[in-house]
Amino acid sequence: MRTTRSLGALALSLLLLIGLAPAGQAAPRYFVPWTLAAAVPAQLAKPGGPPPGANDWTCRPSEAHPNPVVLTHGLGANQTVNWQTFSPLLANEGYCVFSLTYGVPGTPNPVYQPGGLLPMEQSAAQLGAFVDRVLDRTGASKVDILGHSEGTLMPSYYVQFLGGAAKVDKYVSLTPLWQGTTLLGLSTLYQWGQTLGLKPVVDGVLNPVCGSCPQFLKGSDYLTKLHDSGIFAPGVEYTNIVTKYDELVIPYTSGLGSGPNVRNVVLQETCGLDFAEHAGVAADRNTAGHVLNALDPANAKPVPCVPASPIGS
Repeated sequence: MRTTRSLGALALSLLLLIGLAPAGQAAPRYFVPWTLAAAVPAQLAKPGGPPPGANDWTCRPSEAHPNPVVLTHGLGANQTVNWQTFSPLLANEGYCVFSLTYGVPGTPNPVYQPGGLLPMEQSAAQLGAFVDRVLDRTGASKVDILGHSEGTLMPSYYVQFLGGAAKVDKYVSLTPLWQGTTLLGLSTLYQWGQTLGLKPVVDGVLNPVCGSCPQFLKGSDYLTKLHDSGIFAPGVEYTNIVTKYDELVIPYTSGLGSGPNVRNVVLQETCGLDFAEHAGVAADRNTAGHVLNALDPANAKPVPCVPASPIGS
């Protein structure tokens, strides 16, 4: 009897190791890497291409997951490098997943073209057109958004000013910066430039290279407009996931919000062993648990605490 149980346990272990599931449970379609390093071979193999599991235009949302999930990357990234973990993870969970690279100025580079460089108002219009395409092709009435860094702040313009509030259900943000960042004191310098009448000069230097860059800074015109309208739109459910080890969003509490439709998660408050930094959150197992719960709160599960390095679990 002991030998039989041992053989059964060994067989189950082998099934899990080779990526098969026990009888009655569907095997995952896509491998999920828990490291940012997965972006390098993916970008080399198919520069700028959608991550695994994304942009299957024949996908039809299920009753369990009626909203397609649209992934919005961070500044200087693209859909390939930002979403090697979350795209296959969500596809394996049964979601229709879609991603785009937005905010690319000029002619795309065939090797690597960073996105998110255009002013966020322009990128928001691109997102709006993409969401309309997703809704048209899938037959869904709304999408959920999962964004990282700039991909948390840019869609807010779409929601607030371009009609997105009627088309977005859940809005999940990884390392958001609703109050902007004071990185390296740049926000203070920028505000001094405004006071001294040098804003046109500063913007004239930055905008041809990175039109979105000044918009991240605390006190920017972009953030002021969002705050004047209200950052969090009624009817949209927001989840903000931040890390205390964020080296780009300073302070990290800039990503926290308040309101009846807003939920905040500080990773280290639920898992002190999680050392994910700004980029690493996009390849973090603990973050993944919170994301899945945010997208499907009716079936939320306890999020285990998995030790995580700065660049992934």
